[in-house]
Amino acid sequence: MPRFRLLVEYDGAPFAGWQRQANGASVQGALEDAFRAFANEAVVVKGAGRTDAGVHASGQVAHVDLARDWRTDTVRDAVNAHLRPLPVAVLEAERVSDDFDARFSAVRRHYVYRVIDRRPPLALDAGRAWRVPKPLDVAAMDAAAKRLLGRHDFTTFRSAHCQANSPLRTLDRLDVAREGHAVLIRTDARSFLHNQVRSMAGSLVEVGIGRWSADDLAQALAEADRAACGPVAPPEGLTLTQVDYPETAR
Repeated sequence: MPRFRLLVEYDGAPFAGWQRQANGASVQGALEDAFRAFANEAVVVKGAGRTDAGVHASGQVAHVDLARDWRTDTVRDAVNAHLRPLPVAVLEAERVSDDFDARFSAVRRHYVYRVIDRRPPLALDAGRAWRVPKPLDVAAMDAAAKRLLGRHDFTTFRSAHCQANSPLRTLDRLDVAREGHAVLIRTDARSFLHNQVRSMAGSLVEVGIGRWSADDLAQALAEADRAACGPVAPPEGLTLTQVDYPETAR
């Protein structure tokens, strides 16, 4: 069966997450319903990242197998027509080999967490950022973030409901910088634990408002205890921005 790779963006607010589930609408379910309406067949759409409820994506990657070798622009446009009015869009559709897997072929995932540190409520950025009503020390946050780089046991920053076999992960990037009126926390890794990015973001904000030091963050990591984590940042500030694959994964 022809396999298609999809580049997908979505607003996570109306969804219970990427993964199809019984307790609410999902991005995966919306795409599968759109494919069923377009191609008249039941399909399974598999994504690179299982984003949580309320988390957005500008660069989610998925794949789907179809019975017919459709033109790629037809796949893109027809699925988008059946997705309306949901806030989900297929940006690209591409024919790939049968051994491409959106999840298991991925070599790196990129996330951005967006914080706006101001007293007034958010109007234009509501639902797209976490408002923190105190000024953040971005330099302190960035310095502390570097203490989490490398391969560690990230149990402290892992959801109690995480189903990963191991808490060991290698964090390749964790940068904090002010861009315009927002503070952006950018992080890259081959894979992340459930709630890891939001947990790290919440703890970095503790550093930014002066409650924690860089040593406190490093000690929280070393304790390998969920109780040592700072508050988990809300989902609306998080976006999956990109998924990388080897050049051979086509």
